[in-house]
Amino acid sequence: MTTFHTAPPSAATMGAPAFDRVVAIEPGVSAVAHLNVTGTLPLFATHFPRYPVLPGVLLIESALALARLAAGEPGLRLRHATRLRFRRFVVPGDQVELTVTALTDEDGHAASNRWRFEALVAGEPAASIASLTMA
Repeated sequence: MTTFHTAPPSAATMGAPAFDRVVAIEPGVSAVAHLNVTGTLPLFATHFPRYPVLPGVLLIESALALARLAAGEPGLRLRHATRLRFRRFVVPGDQVELTVTALTDEDGHAASNRWRFEALVAGEPAASIASLTMA
């Protein structure tokens, strides 16, 4: 298992990092990262001014960036996602724990292009994707 202290520059999306720090990575199998949601992100001025909420699409972008890193294939793109669930608002001050885990194929081998995603805030589910298929 390899541990990093900061996200690689290629993980940046939409002007903000997809995650702040990679906590653990097992290449081709899984990865865990943290995203610290600060109130200084410019997007909070419009999403939403009185009750700022991190857009769900940014959590999806974070999932994709982390899956690319775990797969070791930076060029992978989203092909299909199933059972996306957003269970709570992610707001400024939250630290989100992001986890991707490779799904297995029919032979029980990890598939580098299919991942499960989970985002937790204070140990509680914030979002999940049952299957991210990338190509």
